[in-house]
Amino acid sequence: MQYQRDKAIKDIVRKEEMLEIIQQCKICHIGFVDGEYPYVLGFNFGFADNKIYLHCAKEGRKLEILKKNNNVCVMFDTGHEFFHRHETVACSYRMRYKSVMVMGKAHFIDDYNEKINALNIIMKQYSDKEFEYSKPSVDNVRIICIEVEKMTGRKFEYL
Repeated sequence: MQYQRDKAIKDIVRKEEMLEIIQQCKICHIGFVDGEYPYVLGFNFGFADNKIYLHCAKEGRKLEILKKNNNVCVMFDTGHEFFHRHETVACSYRMRYKSVMVMGKAHFIDDYNEKINALNIIMKQYSDKEFEYSKPSVDNVRIICIEVEKMTGRKFEYL
């Protein structure tokens, strides 16, 4: 028996539409490959030039995982809206959403000026303001850059 895909699920093929979804997101979720089980964390992020930028502490489990395997999956989703077709029928309730999934390889940015550039890209996701950074703060943060290798999009209950 062949699987029938819900007609409300639409693939997003236009890169511009996928970028619009990413711009609307405040958080992304990163799936790391940690041996037998995935390890998933939420992050603030920035996106520019087909790269995703993240900041984090200078040590921790995610960094140890990336040193062993830098393949990651990034999930962005937005446009959530809970609705129903029939108020008293539980199975008629649904959640609209738009999502983008990215596969890529992560690497660390250590150069001071490149770190400031990445921090500016991250802050641009959340604010139009210009920011300054102190050297101790920049030195105390780890920057992860994910190079996008594959990007797919999907929307559910949106035209």
